Amino acid sequence: MWGRAGPPTHGSIGGKNMNGSQQPIYILKEGTERTKGRSAQSNNIYAARLIAETVKTTLGPRGMDKMLVDSMGDVVITNDGATILKEIDVAHPAAKMVIEVAKTQDAECGDGTTTSVVLTGELLKVAGELLEKGIHPTTVTAGYNLAAKEAVKVLEGMAQTIKKNDKKALLNIANTSLASKSASTNADLLTQIVVDAVTAVAETTGTGKNATTEVDLDNVIVQKAKGGSLEDTTLVQGVILDKERVHAGMPERVENAKIALVNAALEIKKTEVDAKIEITAPDQLGAFLAQEEATLKEMVDKVKKAGATVLICQKGIDDLAQHFLAKNGVYAIRRAKKSDMEKLAKATGATVVNTLDDLDKKSLGTAGTVHEKKIGDDTFTFVTDCKEAKAVSILLRGGTEHVVDEADRALEDALNVVAVALEDGKMTPGGGAAATEIALRLRDFATTVGGREQMAIEAFANAVEVVPRTLAENAGLDEIDILLALRRAHKRGKTHAGVNVFTGKVEDMFENDVIEPLRVGTQEIKASTEAAIMILRIDDVIAAKAFSGGEGGAGGMPGGMPGGMDGMDF
Repeated sequence: MWGRAGPPTHGSIGGKNMNGSQQPIYILKEGTERTKGRSAQSNNIYAARLIAETVKTTLGPRGMDKMLVDSMGDVVITNDGATILKEIDVAHPAAKMVIEVAKTQDAECGDGTTTSVVLTGELLKVAGELLEKGIHPTTVTAGYNLAAKEAVKVLEGMAQTIKKNDKKALLNIANTSLASKSASTNADLLTQIVVDAVTAVAETTGTGKNATTEVDLDNVIVQKAKGGSLEDTTLVQGVILDKERVHAGMPERVENAKIALVNAALEIKKTEVDAKIEITAPDQLGAFLAQEEATLKEMVDKVKKAGATVLICQKGIDDLAQHFLAKNGVYAIRRAKKSDMEKLAKATGATVVNTLDDLDKKSLGTAGTVHEKKIGDDTFTFVTDCKEAKAVSILLRGGTEHVVDEADRALEDALNVVAVALEDGKMTPGGGAAATEIALRLRDFATTVGGREQMAIEAFANAVEVVPRTLAENAGLDEIDILLALRRAHKRGKTHAGVNVFTGKVEDMFENDVIEPLRVGTQEIKASTEAAIMILRIDDVIAAKAFSGGEGGAGGMPGGMPGGMDGMDF
């Protein structure tokens, strides 16, 4: 269906028919809306700023939490920027682009999601002011590109090296990440657990200057168990499985365990095609059952012959095989996840075998203890005291499900930033110190560039200062006084001066142990700048007619965009 007669912005252009009279020519389908020029830019900037305002109050140790309730009534309480933006239902396309910034930041660094979104919103805000003054968008984006590159250079110049095995620095980085979370009340315990977990799974290759460290956080298992309190959270040098032994006659605890990891079923294999067995006499039935029993007993004998005292099977275990395993004193688990099997191999040194014929003493792993334990309503199997375990587990406790879930998110952020710090070996000051120094240096840099790009670089510098301003605002401090004090300190050469949100004073962040990995800051700058530039370069938005889904569907926005401008359609 073609569009109805309407103004050119709705997809029609003027033309003349044979009689010479004006007649619209329809290009877009009926219902398609189009927003052009400054109107499109203003709409996009406003939408992005609304998203930034949504998470702005969660920034810093004095930030607040958000309660998110979905259509099913499920509740999420969090101050994690990525989680907030993932949970809310956003209709505006420019707002979705800003949410992608948070997702990218979360994937790259695990932390700094709120800062990256707030910075994106502020960059677009100051850019909008430049557009109002008649500065062309391409001039603004060119200035932003120059400013971002210079900002990264400044940040890299501020960074200090984390010495090898400097656990104090890693503890401070984890503590800085946890400071803004509800789990901060138990920060001392959790930071120690986080650092111990990351350093346990870290793998270094090469020697000397060629040495590189890699951390695969998939080897850190976090098992959540409702009940108790955060103080009951523990680190296990091994693997915690959410499985229980398959037979009550099996031992509940095995010391000095020899562990077999088998990716094969201890069951009678079924035929791949339909088959029928005819039994015409009672003795034939007895012989058939005896053969099944003998086959299963032979399988168990192979496990026992290899010397295994614990069997973890990725597939099923027949009831009769369970009985034979129990008689032989073997602790067995069935239908373990493939990912858990891989982690068990790294923790115990075992080799996953695909057939029981391949099972021998060399393929077995070891653990100090394997035991079953019931926590709350769930039963777990603990494979603990593994020597030089390259896979570890954290048993996360909490009074309620919401507390455990939020603690899990905080723990994930802390694990990621410690892993990033360990891999890169660089750290920068937090508390708005880096942002203030970047702003100061960018203003000096702007004068060397000249032209209209200078205005864009100065605007970028003003936008970066949103970090200390927001930290001060969320802490109930006077943001203007704090910003002036920070600028004064940095002009005097105190490059590590940041805001202490607890005392309201400007102090050295390295001395206060408020630090973060270099990668978090550089990723914030790069991701937010790229998103802001992409949105600023849009001058024409063509939106197809939204699918009619009843009252719950997205509404129309003035200018043709889905979602209302008077309040984002969340």
